[in-house]
Amino acid sequence: MQYGPRVHGSSPLSRRAVLGLAAAALPLAAATPAHAATVVGGARLARPGVQGEGLPKKLSAAAWLVADGDTGEVLASCDAHRRLAPASTLKMLFADTVLKKFDRAERYKVTDADLADVPSGSSLVGIKPGITYTVEQLWQGVFLRSGNDAVHVLAHMNGGIAKTVAEMQARAEDLQALDTHVVSPDGFDHKGQLSSAYDLTLFARHGLKNAAFRAYCHTRTADFPAGGKKTFQIQNTDRLLTGAWGVKTYDGLIGVKNGYTSHAGNTFTGAATRGGRTLLVTVMHPTSGYNAVYEETAALLDWGFGRGSSVEAVGRLVEPLSEGGARATPSRTAVRAAAGAPGAGSGSPSGWRLLEGAGGTVALLAGGAWALRRRRKDAGEHAG
Repeated sequence: MQYGPRVHGSSPLSRRAVLGLAAAALPLAAATPAHAATVVGGARLARPGVQGEGLPKKLSAAAWLVADGDTGEVLASCDAHRRLAPASTLKMLFADTVLKKFDRAERYKVTDADLADVPSGSSLVGIKPGITYTVEQLWQGVFLRSGNDAVHVLAHMNGGIAKTVAEMQARAEDLQALDTHVVSPDGFDHKGQLSSAYDLTLFARHGLKNAAFRAYCHTRTADFPAGGKKTFQIQNTDRLLTGAWGVKTYDGLIGVKNGYTSHAGNTFTGAATRGGRTLLVTVMHPTSGYNAVYEETAALLDWGFGRGSSVEAVGRLVEPLSEGGARATPSRTAVRAAAGAPGAGSGSPSGWRLLEGAGGTVALLAGGAWALRRRRKDAGEHAG
């Protein structure tokens, strides 16, 4: 993780009417599928369905996006702001939030408490209590093996899970990733944990500005401590990078991060450079096969480096507020945002948290007024 009509404020509203309008808007939001809570990056990205021309035919993903990593132009998209479960692609936001806090050579001895809250069924790199790891090794565990155990150790080093989640949410809001709601730092399935193809692309673009982030996501193998002087090799689970499981490696691929859970399905954000040009592609929830998330990413990258080099942009990746980016404002029609996207995101928290401040209040009241008029009209149409 939406559009409502313009409502003209031609008559004053009493306090009771205001409250009534707000209450009337809520059931409508809960019943309507979500595609975008705000027009972040351009109005066209708020539209449902495919935006762009001449795109690959066989794309089964619920949402996807192709962007120029250098200019920030969005070249094509499908439901760019649809809120879906992100799986381990959310680790890009975790890394972008925490990576700079610790020196890579710093050493840390893991305790039982550091691993006590790792969700059952998580992907693990194999961290053991009592073993001392460098920060670099912990990040290798995060990027290469998508290890939730490594994420939780780093989160505890950062002051705990709750503090880390709060910092990740703050970073998402600074990046203007307004579709994202963080519940845990590892991306594991949790009710209400959502993001979008647009937001994941923002995370990747900003993260890749950090040399360490870029190096970790491009690393194919590393030796990982097993206790004493023993080590074992870990491999990157990004199949476009390694060529595992029958997936052809993609020429020029930088990284970035893949994810999978039984609830979210497959998710992936990839970046590649050819001819001095860097493209970013995010693919979420494809349905056509186990390798589809990589195959569809490769097809979209091919399109971007080919026909996509001459198309008109359909939107733009916004800049972080802390780096001079202009603040994105809620869409006038965002009052039809649902509590969550259909399917995997249906149990999500309300998108109303995105409509903050005066703009959000106006949008909420507008939605309530429209909902009341719509109900009256429907009642008239179906009467008798």
